[in-house]
Amino acid sequence: MVSIDHEPWDSTDATRLRAAQRAELDARYGCDDHEPGAPPSAETISVFLVARDATGTAVGCGGLRLLGPGSAEIKRMYVVPPARGTGVAVAILRALEDAARQAGVRTLLLETGTAQPDAQRFYEREGYRPIENFGPYRGAPLSVCYARDLP
Repeated sequence: MVSIDHEPWDSTDATRLRAAQRAELDARYGCDDHEPGAPPSAETISVFLVARDATGTAVGCGGLRLLGPGSAEIKRMYVVPPARGTGVAVAILRALEDAARQAGVRTLLLETGTAQPDAQRFYEREGYRPIENFGPYRGAPLSVCYARDLP
């Protein structure tokens, strides 16, 4: 059983989860310079969600950055390693998609990376299609981008 709630970008748990994601990605890529474009912030993320397990422990997160009329980007999607494979990521993704629909978003975009084959498999399994790199990811050799049109 997982609960997913809106949280402020700078809440303690949101900050902790994003730091854990950052540390994992820095280790995977061997550097801390693996994200093109402006990093997300409280000002640019319209929705930030935190997933909690049955004990109330924060185990995952994800956010939405509105890009323009009808489109948004998924940012900072992350699940702690012990909770992977338990449905937490799917629950966060579906909650982000619901929040996007409520905001009038028709197309969700996202960027992951070449050193994240697990994320690539996850998004493809969940209905996201590979697309050419968009926006700040154009020409970025470590970026892999996806999109999904929301029903």
